[in-house]
Amino acid sequence: MANLKTLAKDTAIYGLSSIIGRFLNYLLVPLYTYIFTAASGGYGVVTNLYAYTAFFLVLLTYGMETTFFRFANKEGEDPRKVYSTILTSVGTTSTLFVALVFLFLGPISRGMGYADHPSYIWTMAVIVALDAFQAIMFSYLRYQRRPVKFAALKLLFIIMNITLNLLILVLLPKLAATHPWAARLYNPEIGVGYVFYINLFCTAFVTFFFWKELKGIAYGFDRDLMKRLLSYSWPILILGLAGILNQTADKMIFPWIYKGADASVQLGLYGAASKIAMIMALITQAFRYAYEPLVFGSVRDKDNKKMYADGMKYFIIFTLLAYLCVMGYLDILKHLLRNQDYWEGLKVVPIVMAAEIMMGIYFNLSFWYKLIDKTIWGAVFSGIGCVVLLAVNFIFVPKYGYMACAWGGFAGYGVSMLLSYFVGQKHYPIAYPMKDILMYTLLSAVLLAGILLSNQHLPFWPEMLVNTALILVFVGYILWKDLPLSNLPVVGKYFKK
Repeated sequence: MANLKTLAKDTAIYGLSSIIGRFLNYLLVPLYTYIFTAASGGYGVVTNLYAYTAFFLVLLTYGMETTFFRFANKEGEDPRKVYSTILTSVGTTSTLFVALVFLFLGPISRGMGYADHPSYIWTMAVIVALDAFQAIMFSYLRYQRRPVKFAALKLLFIIMNITLNLLILVLLPKLAATHPWAARLYNPEIGVGYVFYINLFCTAFVTFFFWKELKGIAYGFDRDLMKRLLSYSWPILILGLAGILNQTADKMIFPWIYKGADASVQLGLYGAASKIAMIMALITQAFRYAYEPLVFGSVRDKDNKKMYADGMKYFIIFTLLAYLCVMGYLDILKHLLRNQDYWEGLKVVPIVMAAEIMMGIYFNLSFWYKLIDKTIWGAVFSGIGCVVLLAVNFIFVPKYGYMACAWGGFAGYGVSMLLSYFVGQKHYPIAYPMKDILMYTLLSAVLLAGILLSNQHLPFWPEMLVNTALILVFVGYILWKDLPLSNLPVVGKYFKK
């Protein structure tokens, strides 16, 4: 129970920073969808390049975040030496990556379809290299249970990013019309390039606040330790690459396999609508930040399997609640996309959100093979899921467009989740409360059907009333079944017989 309280506290801090940060970051969605119209394809460029960035971030960290937690908590290992060795390694490989991109910038830009904008490519390369280096230092903050600094730096980046976007993309163009100095500073031909330049500046700025964590590099580089770290991490790298491909492959390959001439436009519709569904990824990320160090730190506890089972149950409960809330208030949330031309893509939201729930469940299931040092299983599961996703995309995108992308992610995560569960129960059995989980899933499915009917057939205000009532049914079931008010110290006395 103490571990679950720690999990709840740390998840609240990580989650609050992530929720506030993601909410603030969502302010960029209406901004970008207003400035870069759907027809221009500008948001499609953002979607495409950030997909590549996510992929290369996994490649450049090569599983060392999870590896750090595993080895830092191993008996006989010096956590400081583990940290300094990993930080040195990731810093070196990130620098080599940037050097190679600059060396072959021309061919890379042409191959990615950005021959006229090579600056997009080198800018994103530097960003992802800095992000990879920072990822290890953020992991160190999590290991030290310092969620406040972690959250503060995450929020600093987001606040700076939003502020500069507003200044450069909104205020400066208006001033340029009447002030010569502003006209010299703002170049409308750069357009979407400002998004990437601002990101680079903010990422570099945040790096300076890690000066204390950078001192950890003084503990040196241990070559023998590095061999053991790589032996553990390479399956995690494959797992991570397959996992990130499940999230980004559709956005990377879409311009090549979609038959229409408006690939950037269609990708922009899909990318913008998917942003609304990303609240599920936010919840999963917040849970992961708190759960991962707790799991590895409690590996020797006798009741750790019960904690994993309880953690899974409550994760599913609250992600299902979030799912119902997003679908219930989608007619409000859609106004995040300021240009109504993007609303066409909203039909992918329920599919993408369901896929994100399965991804979160898959992440929670992944600890069994990490704890027994059999990370190769993760590579197998994620690899199979990725093959399923790619197959769905290559077969159906030419005919059905971005809807096939959404269903491809759903199928890929579903396969990986099921494989991990059934194989895991043979190698590291955990008594998950399947009856409770199935009851919550069934109830949410029934309520979702009611919400979808309400969305289609009722005027706005009756729709909101009905959807709110349906969501409250789910909340009421949670309070009756698992979080009875009688257990709360403040109000419990009013519920006692």
